[in-house]
Amino acid sequence: MRQALLALLLAVAPLGPVAADDSPVTVTVADPFIELHTGPGRGYPVTHVVPRGQQVRVLKRRTDWFKVRDERDREGWVHISQMTATLTPAGVALPIDDPSREQFGEHRRELGVLGGDFEGANVIAAYGSYALNPHLAVELRISQVLGSFSDGQLAGIGLAHVVRPDWRIQPLVTIGTGVLRIRPKASLVDTPERTDQTAWVGIGFKAYLSRRFILRGEYDKYVVFTDRDDNEEADEWKLGFGFFF
Repeated sequence: MRQALLALLLAVAPLGPVAADDSPVTVTVADPFIELHTGPGRGYPVTHVVPRGQQVRVLKRRTDWFKVRDERDREGWVHISQMTATLTPAGVALPIDDPSREQFGEHRRELGVLGGDFEGANVIAAYGSYALNPHLAVELRISQVLGSFSDGQLAGIGLAHVVRPDWRIQPLVTIGTGVLRIRPKASLVDTPERTDQTAWVGIGFKAYLSRRFILRGEYDKYVVFTDRDDNEEADEWKLGFGFFF
């Protein structure tokens, strides 16, 4: 399951950092210093410090981190909290265009984790989404179902239609197909493991919270195509958080 979740994240992750602007810009350090990390995160070590008065060239941006190059051609990542104190050649603070309420309806990529109920069993789901346009997105899903008598994994691909991308709370409709793998707990029941194809339709919502974060809720109706005479149906609801970029 862990390998599958990793594959999902890699599949929808951006191919490269987001540019800070249409072209690189040079700014002057106004704080006593800025710290250059080896990667875009506070967990990465600081390798260099650029003092006040020196210039750095902004190369790329990834969420709240900017990749820069100093006057000695040393490169590193600087947090947005320090970049807001740098000055452009005009002597004004570097303008930083952060995600806003308006950009929520225009984002391309989205990742999230949700939890809920799948036909009486607990479910934890991860999803990745890529928007083809403001109304339609392709989504990949992976879920872990934790039941009393059996466990299962769900994997699928589908489409999500956002009815009103200009609203703060966006209604959505989903449809897709995938596979469901059921593994009975041998200590409780003597039933063979099985893998069946599934299809679902669902309704839900995405609500903008702040910055890049969203709240997402969804109800899905599944049909499980078995090799027996009758197919099975299952209801799933889940609620969780995601972020867009």
